[in-house]
Parts: sequence; structure tokens; C-alpha cells
Amino acid sequence: MLFVDNRGNTHAPLNLALEEYVFRNKPVDDDLLLFYINAPSIIIGRNQNTIEEINPGIVAERGIEVVRRISGGGAVYHDLGNLNFSFISPYVQERFNRYDHFTKPVIAVLKKLGVPAELNGRNDIIAGGRKISGNAQFAAAQRMISHGTLLFDSNLDDVTAALNPKPGKVESKGVKSVRSRVANISEFVTAAITVEELRELIIEEIFGTRDRTKVPTLELTEADWLAVHEHMAKKHGNPAWNYGENPACSVQRAKRFPIGEIDARIQVDQGTIGAIRIFGDFMGRQDVAELEQRLTGIPYDRAAVVSALAGLQVSDYFGDVPADEFLELIAP
Repeated sequence: MLFVDNRGNTHAPLNLALEEYVFRNKPVDDDLLLFYINAPSIIIGRNQNTIEEINPGIVAERGIEVVRRISGGGAVYHDLGNLNFSFISPYVQERFNRYDHFTKPVIAVLKKLGVPAELNGRNDIIAGGRKISGNAQFAAAQRMISHGTLLFDSNLDDVTAALNPKPGKVESKGVKSVRSRVANISEFVTAAITVEELRELIIEEIFGTRDRTKVPTLELTEADWLAVHEHMAKKHGNPAWNYGENPACSVQRAKRFPIGEIDARIQVDQGTIGAIRIFGDFMGRQDVAELEQRLTGIPYDRAAVVSALAGLQVSDYFGDVPADEFLELIAP
């Protein structure tokens, strides 16, 4: 495994651009480890409708950056009390949509600090029944990313105020607010450590040393960093990517599955699907835009939808969702 140094950057668009650049442009046979700490920001899942996940007034008032990542899952809040880790590795099918392999060293460090950490549900690390880490994955060609957050000493009031969960999501999980579901790791740690020291402990757990001269490192050139900045300008720093464009819809069909919510917005003109967007916090391997393209321009009826999706594996786009249940959602 090689360590990737982000040079202490705390600008969320830059860190997400760095992560994607390394993922897409560095040797496919290497395991890579990247850490970053972001200034206050909301990181939106690839398939989410941004305007329905945030409180825009709070975001503007408090200067919180909104950035979309390339992986699925739900929106998360980052600030200087939040440590983010990213494992980039060759794609292994058995590890996709599973998190035990990648979170093992993180949980080991937390337990050494006295935190009763455990992997829970599909992608969370919890302590004392509350979430301290959310994780997501993305795969393309021969590579995959498994990345997560560690709420160490975050401003939980901002978490509550800035994120605006859909009522359906809140009700389905039986909770009253974001604040009631999350906790800071610092609440469980008796030793006086910082979020940066937590990062060093994880590095030591993985590499056997904190001495950076002895940690195998992927050296990024100035040309690499220039490319990262260019990528940031085109994508993660671009409102068109971070907020997206949402078609007016005449049909909305939404359902929460064990893998997450699927929310289809369909514009139907004279019996034909003129536009369709599929939102949600699901995590699939393939880009859902491919599926949307197949459905655009066809008659809005069950037979046409079945024909358009023939040969596709629904699970590639959404995870473990039975094809018949997806069809029932889209075209009942």
C-alpha cells in the first residue's frame, strides 16, 4: 500500500478532485491510502438531488461548501473536526458494497482508544448506538474506492442545521433528527488527542510506523497537481456538477429498499418518457445515467420499460434490488 499526501489541503473541491484524479490516473495494481480534512462542507452522494438534501439558508449563512462526490450513498457533513479516509484499490467483486475489509484498521485504532466501535448496517461505524462514521464506495473498470468519514470533534449543531433529510428517510429509520443519530468520537476517548493524531494512529496501524520517511508514498509531481486543479475547476468546483439540473416531473415514484432509497422523477409527454432522473442514496457500480438514457423517449408503459431494460442487470446500478421490484416502482 502507498500513502498519498494531500499537502494539508482543507478545500473540499480540491480534495475530492485529488481523490478522483488518483483513482483514474495512477497504476491499477497499487493499493493507495489518502486522508483529508475539509473546511465546513456538505458532501453529496453521486445520485442525490442536492436541493432536497441541504438547508440552503444555513449553507449560505455559514459559508458551507456543497460538493458532489463520485460515490453513491447519502449526504454527509465535513468540517475541521472530521477526518476522511480513502482506500483506492484494484476492483474485487466480493469487496464491493462490503466495508469490513476497509474499515478493519480504522475500527482497530478506535477500539485501542477505548471507543466501542463496530460496523453496523450497510455502511456505518457506530459507537454506543450512534453513528460516528459513514462509508461509501465507487468502482469503474479495474479500480474501486472505499472511503469514509470519522466524526472526531465536529460541530454537530451544523450537522443538524445544514443537512435537511427527507421526511421519508427520517421516518423509515425511526429517528427524530440527524443530531439524535450521530456522535463525536471525542465523546468516547479519554486521552487528549487531536483529529490529526487520530490520522497518525491509523497510518501507524496500517504501515507499522508514523515516520513518513519509512511510509511507502505515491509521489505526485507538479504536473499531477496542475491536473488536479484543472479537474477541480471542471467538476468538483463546478455548480453544474454539484447541484445538477432536475427536470420538471409529472410522475414521481419513490421507495426505500434495504440498499437505500430509489426516487424516480419522470416527465411524461403524450404517453412518452421525455426525461427521467433517478435519485437516491443507493450505491451501485454502474452510472445510473446509462439506465436513464435507455428509458428516455420510450412509451411510458410496463412492456416498453421491460423491453428497454432487457439485458441490463438492475443490481449493477442499485445494488441488491430485485429487477421485478424495480420495474414495479418505475412502471406499476
